[in-house]
Amino acid sequence: MADNDFVPLTPREGTALGDDVYAVLGEAILRGTLRPGDRLRDVELASRLGVSRTPVREALQRLERLGLVEVAANKYTRVKEPHPDAYPHTTEFMTYIAGDAAILGLARATPDEHADLIDAVDALIDCSARDDALGVLGGTTAFYQLLIRATANHVFITIMREAGLALQRNLQAWTPPEEDIELRTARYRRLRDAVVARDGRAAERVLMELNNIASPGGDDPR
Repeated sequence: MADNDFVPLTPREGTALGDDVYAVLGEAILRGTLRPGDRLRDVELASRLGVSRTPVREALQRLERLGLVEVAANKYTRVKEPHPDAYPHTTEFMTYIAGDAAILGLARATPDEHADLIDAVDALIDCSARDDALGVLGGTTAFYQLLIRATANHVFITIMREAGLALQRNLQAWTPPEEDIELRTARYRRLRDAVVARDGRAAERVLMELNNIASPGGDDPR
């Protein structure tokens, strides 16, 4: 961790300092500025960020609960090495979550939200057809976020927002689902049909197929 990795925070009205510190440290872990094994000393971090130790400790506790930081009492606090199964397990988790969000969100989406979801799938179809891996990644993230927001379920939205940092870190090895471009793009077109029809169950099935995850009914597309 270099001396210029962090700069003093400017307090923002309506935002707790602990939230700002959490965001800064979480982003540093995602970027690799803070790497697995790096020690996190609250006194040093507080000095660099220009805050007291209290918001730093609050942020570190939140990061520990997400599995991004590990603490050994009276020994160390450090960035945690990702679990070896973090990527496949997170992909499986997010696929099931997105399926649930599709069922709830497509039924509840306002006309504007519904239009945004259709636009998001159109963007995915375009990126998939061009085999634009980064575009598919960004489009998938945007589509999932829109689905979750459309659920209008405060608990769902809050939990997913809180888990966002851990999910992003675990999915850094992400690659586009299905290497066959034509098959993948055809599945995105089927997803569009389901979204247009507000058919959450059909959307859920396509999402399972796209990510080669076993469907809730027990059929495994792999």
